[in-house]
Amino acid sequence: MFSAANSLICDRSLMAIRGDLLYWILLLTFLLGRSFNDVSAVCELSLVHGNDFYNFSLASPSQRYPHGVLSEDGFYRVAANDTVLWFQLCDGMIFNHDPPRCFDCQDCGGPSHCGMKCSALVANDNKGYSVCNTVGIASSIDVDLIDKKNPMAGVIVKMSSSGSEINCSLSVSVFCDSNGVQGPYTLEKLGICDYATGLRHPSACANIISMHRGWGWLGTFTTIILCLLGGYLLAGTVYRFFFVGVRGIEVIPNLEFWLHLPRRMQSLLGSLIRRFRGPSEGYRSSYSPVNF
Repeated sequence: MFSAANSLICDRSLMAIRGDLLYWILLLTFLLGRSFNDVSAVCELSLVHGNDFYNFSLASPSQRYPHGVLSEDGFYRVAANDTVLWFQLCDGMIFNHDPPRCFDCQDCGGPSHCGMKCSALVANDNKGYSVCNTVGIASSIDVDLIDKKNPMAGVIVKMSSSGSEINCSLSVSVFCDSNGVQGPYTLEKLGICDYATGLRHPSACANIISMHRGWGWLGTFTTIILCLLGGYLLAGTVYRFFFVGVRGIEVIPNLEFWLHLPRRMQSLLGSLIRRFRGPSEGYRSSYSPVNF
């Protein structure tokens, strides 16, 4: 009977541990599979936060947005003062209409295909002339969380370009919004050639997988201790029965200790209760008054 109970407790603990182990194996397989099968994938981010697994896939198609976060026009456009920014998320830009018309577009397609060889292009007014700078290419795209403490806020898509004279960058904050696409609505200049903008898009909402962690580390630790204790009693009983020749209830190792354990626990518990609650009404200390 004791052996069966011990086996049942240990089996349940092992099932919980195996459940956690199986989850992590599946998770690692998923991540490694994507790493080897889709090396060129961009706008992907996977992470564990708290007890949940978050997976962002901005370029994945959905029913409402078959191109994911990518603009169906081939580009996004935002302007502020004398500055115009064109960009595309997760890919290079495509212009079927209204291509950029500016000088110094050699790094992004040249005069005849301006904007077609990069992911972000900015044009600034310089003495009446529109001058371009490439601020992002597709191979430089990186994705990170907007808020480390709240993954559901969305992600930041960062891109950069290293030119012969100046290095440029663009940061696009893509906020999670299941209601639809809004923006881009602002354009900020953060440095000499560093820009930031933002928009809202349903594709920035993560797919969440809840992680059921079994009993937790404290429950697992307690169960392991019980299993070890049960194994000790089982091994001691077998040894005393077959090798020492003990029969009856005396076959249990350290029987006297186990028989007195409940009384010791009761005494210890009562002592703790009296320490925290003080003496009871029926208890009389050596300084209590005595009625004669």
